[in-house]
Amino acid sequence: MKLIKARVQNYRSIKDTGEFDIEELKTIMVGPNEAGKTVLLKALQQLSRPTGVKGFDIIRDYPRSLYNDITTKKVKAEDVEVVRGHFKLDEEDKAEIPTEFHDCVYVVYRKLNNKGIHFLTNAPAKITYGDVKKDLQRLITHLDKQFADQNPEETTEKKPSEILAGLTSTFYESKTFTEENSKELIKFLDDNYALVDEDNAKEEERHTKILELLKKNNKHDEVLKILDKRTPVFVLFNNYFKVKPSVHLEHLAERIEKNLLEDEYYDYGNLCLLKLLGFTARELSEIGNTESPDKDDADELKEYRDTLDNRTYQLNAASIKLTNEIKSIWNPNPNRPEAERLRISADGQYLKVVVEDELGVEIELDQRSEGFQWLVSFFVVFFAEAMDKHKNAILLLDEPGMSLHGLKQRDFRETISRLAVTNQTIYTTHSPFLVGSNELDLVRVVELKDRNEGTKVHTTISSSDPAGLLPLQEALGYDLAQSLFTQTKNLILEGLTDYWYVEATSALLREDKVANLDNKIALVFANSAGKVVYYATILHAHNLKIAALLDSDAAGDQAAQQENLVHTLGNKNILRTKDFCTSVSKPEIEDLLRETLIKIVKSEYSKDCKSISDSQPTRPIIDIFAQEVPNFSKYKLAKAFLRWCKTNDSTKLTKDEVEHWKKLIDKINKALK
Repeated sequence: MKLIKARVQNYRSIKDTGEFDIEELKTIMVGPNEAGKTVLLKALQQLSRPTGVKGFDIIRDYPRSLYNDITTKKVKAEDVEVVRGHFKLDEEDKAEIPTEFHDCVYVVYRKLNNKGIHFLTNAPAKITYGDVKKDLQRLITHLDKQFADQNPEETTEKKPSEILAGLTSTFYESKTFTEENSKELIKFLDDNYALVDEDNAKEEERHTKILELLKKNNKHDEVLKILDKRTPVFVLFNNYFKVKPSVHLEHLAERIEKNLLEDEYYDYGNLCLLKLLGFTARELSEIGNTESPDKDDADELKEYRDTLDNRTYQLNAASIKLTNEIKSIWNPNPNRPEAERLRISADGQYLKVVVEDELGVEIELDQRSEGFQWLVSFFVVFFAEAMDKHKNAILLLDEPGMSLHGLKQRDFRETISRLAVTNQTIYTTHSPFLVGSNELDLVRVVELKDRNEGTKVHTTISSSDPAGLLPLQEALGYDLAQSLFTQTKNLILEGLTDYWYVEATSALLREDKVANLDNKIALVFANSAGKVVYYATILHAHNLKIAALLDSDAAGDQAAQQENLVHTLGNKNILRTKDFCTSVSKPEIEDLLRETLIKIVKSEYSKDCKSISDSQPTRPIIDIFAQEVPNFSKYKLAKAFLRWCKTNDSTKLTKDEVEHWKKLIDKINKALK
C-alpha cells in the first residue's frame, strides 16, 4: 500500500501541519533550517515504526509551550492525536481482502500514549442494531409461537423473547455490532434455530439474513487485521550512520554479546556491513583466530581452505555490489584522481574498508572526502536493511547527501528516484540540487513562521517565508543557467505550466514513437509572455539557436509584436498556438489538450464541462474552466495533467490532440534544426 495523505499535530515544534498529500513514488520536503522537517519525518515514522524504534515520549515530544496542559491533567495523553496517515491499497493488498473492500482507504493514527487506531473510509457501512431490529422482532414473534406450541403446559424455561430482551437491554438503534457484543446474540440465534418452522421459508430466510448481518462487521474487522499486517514500515535514515574504515572484530563481538552498544549510531554502520557480508562479528573473529591445520590432514586443510575462500568470495561480492552502485553516482572524472573502487577485506581480527585508485594504491575510507564516506555508508546501511525491512517499507531520508558536491547531489537525486520505484520515498532537503526543475509538483514546502502556529506544510509551492522557497528558486536558476549557457538549442515558453505541458506531452509521444522532440532542445520558461523577449535577447547574445512558443491570447499577441523579439528570432521562429489549433479563437497551450483536460477537470474538480465546450467550440478552454469550475487554478490543472501522464500513454489522447502536438513538435524541430 502507498501513503497518500498525512497530518501531524501536537508534536514538538508542530501544533498542526494541516493535511498534506504524499506522492505515489517520491515526495520532497523543502524548507529552511529549524522549520521542522526532521521532526516531521520522525512523527511520520511513528505511523508504523520498525522494531527497536522508540515511541512517543510524553515529556519530550508534546509541544513544550503546552506542557502545563499535560501536568495539570487538562489534556490527557490518550486523547492527543499526533500523526495520521491515509493509505491507498495496491493490487497485492486487494488480493487479500473481499472485493467489496477494494475501494477503501486505510487510515491509521497514533496518539501521544502510543496507542494506534485504524479504520477504513469508503468501506461498506457497518451494521447497527437498527438494521436488524425489525427482523429480530418478527423472528422472535415466530419463535415464541413455536416455543408455546412445543410447551403447551407451564414451564420454567424462559421464552425466546425474554432471553432476547436481556441480551439487547443495552442496545440502541445506532449501536454498531462488534465481534464482542454480537457473540451472545449469534449464539442465541444458533441455539434457537431448531424452533424455526422448517416449512416456513420466510422465517428461515429471516434467520439466515440476521446471522449474516451480525457477522458482516466481523469481516470488516478481519480486513483491518489483514491490512494492519500489510502496513509498510517507515524506515528513517539520518546522517549519523557511518561505516568505520577499520573494525576490531573481537572487540565488536564482545560489545554486542555484553550489550555495550550504548551509542545507537557508533557501531550501526559496521553492524549493517556485517549483515551485508552475511557474517556476525563473532564468526569473522573466530575465522581470524583459526590456526592453519596440520598440513598432513587433507580433510582439515580442505575445510580450512573452504572457510577462507567462502569469506573471501562473500567479501568480494559485497565489494563489487557497493562499487557498482557508488560508481553510478560518483561518476569519477578520468582527468582527475577520483578513485571509486571499494575493497572489503578481513585481516586477522580487523575488518577493513579501503578505496583503490587507478594505480592500485589502497586508501583507508576515512581518508576520503566526507561526501564519499557518506555515500558508502548510505549504501551499506540501505542494502543491509533491504534484506528485511525494505521489502515493504516507506523510506524517510533526512537531508540526504548534504556532504556531497552539488553535482554529485544531482546524480544522487536520480538514485532516490530509482529507490522510490520499489519503496515510496519522502525526503527533506534545502539543497537546490536535490530538487529537479521537473519535480516541482513533488515538492511540499515546510515552514515555521510563528512559534504559536508551529510548523506548517504547504501542498502548493507557496510560503510566507522566502527562505522556504529558496531551494526551488535556486533549482530553477541552476537549470535556467544550464539551458542558457550549455544548450545550443532553446525553446522559450511563457510560463511553468507551459513547460510542464510541453515536457510531459512530448515525453508521452516519444515513448510511443509518435513524435520525437529533439532531446538536445532545452525548454526555458520566462514566467510571463512579456519576459520572453528578455530571455531571447540574452540567449541570442550567446549565439544560441532560439525559438519561442506563445499563446494566441492578448498577452501572446502583444509579445509576438515586440520589435526586439521579431528582430532577434525572426517571424519563423515565433511559434503561435493558433497555428496548431485552428478551431479555437485565441487558443492557449491548454487548447492543444482540450478533451483530455476536460476529463481531468471532471476527475479533479467533479465538474463536467464537456457539454459547454461542445456548445462553445471556439472559446478557449481555460476561459470555460475559469467561469464554470469553483476555485479553478491553471497551476493545479497542469499538476493534475502531470499525474495523469504517469499512468497513461499517448493512446489516451484524442486523435486531434495527437495531430496538434505532432505538428507543433515538427515545427519546433525545424525551427531549431
